[in-house]
Amino acid sequence: MAVNGKHSHGPAHHRGEPMSAPLSDTRGHATDLTDPPNREWKAEIELGFEVNEGRTRLLRRRQYGPLVVQRPFYPEKDGTCHVYLLHPPAGIVGGDKLHYRFDVGEGARCVLTTPGATKFYRSAVQDGLQRNEITVAAGGVCEYLPQETILFDGARARIDTRVTLADGATFAGWDFICLGRPAADERFTTGTLSQRIEIVRNNETIWFERFQLSGDSPLLQARYAIAGRPVFGTMIYVSDLHEETADRIRESLNEKSSYVFSVSQLQHLVVCRYLGEQAEEGKNLFSRAWDVLRSNTQNKPACPPRIWAT
Repeated sequence: MAVNGKHSHGPAHHRGEPMSAPLSDTRGHATDLTDPPNREWKAEIELGFEVNEGRTRLLRRRQYGPLVVQRPFYPEKDGTCHVYLLHPPAGIVGGDKLHYRFDVGEGARCVLTTPGATKFYRSAVQDGLQRNEITVAAGGVCEYLPQETILFDGARARIDTRVTLADGATFAGWDFICLGRPAADERFTTGTLSQRIEIVRNNETIWFERFQLSGDSPLLQARYAIAGRPVFGTMIYVSDLHEETADRIRESLNEKSSYVFSVSQLQHLVVCRYLGEQAEEGKNLFSRAWDVLRSNTQNKPACPPRIWAT
């Protein structure tokens, strides 16, 4: 149900030195059902972007635990900063808490992505948590486009995102949820997913969405909901938009296929949805929509991060 652009679905900060945690996850958490407290990992990373000498620079970086970034890349002529976010363990188990903070200064532009999928492993009791906090100043652009999130059967996942935008700021964000691992003949039959996103623009909430799903939910097979598909995705783009922006996206994707794709437009945002069989298919569709959105609001085409091609 949507009311005034707000959608609802379904039923201690630490500072530390750069990470010294191991770069491989040896906890055996894919099969461990006990969630022992001494195996929990907490990790935080805070990145600050500012314009300096004609480029967006990563000028502030604080990290705690196993979250790191590679050196920034500059594949775009306007100095947009591309950064890859790495979680070397590559998986989240019950009790793990990952906290991302991104602060984009006035006029700064950045593209943030991940080199691979985020995996929520099986957990008996505790939730694994990923929290994203994004702040963008006037004239700034933050495009947060991670790879897919895979929920192993039995996973207990919480994903919370809050975006705070100044007037004139632009935000693009997407996520893809993969339910189980169909290629390994594994379905998401037990476990839970709780997902929440709030976007505040100029001190006003312009988007709020909460999604809750369990492995035994009838929504997984209902034709009006997931319809047995293993992958669903959402893309939200916030900017000063032309009235016909959604129509231009539809025209660019005017083709017949087995997937479900939709696009809707409110005053300051466009929302795209994907429901289908493969995350790669969804990312291809959203990338094409991103190209249209960028062309209409930033006067430049989409620039997919190089790591997506590897």
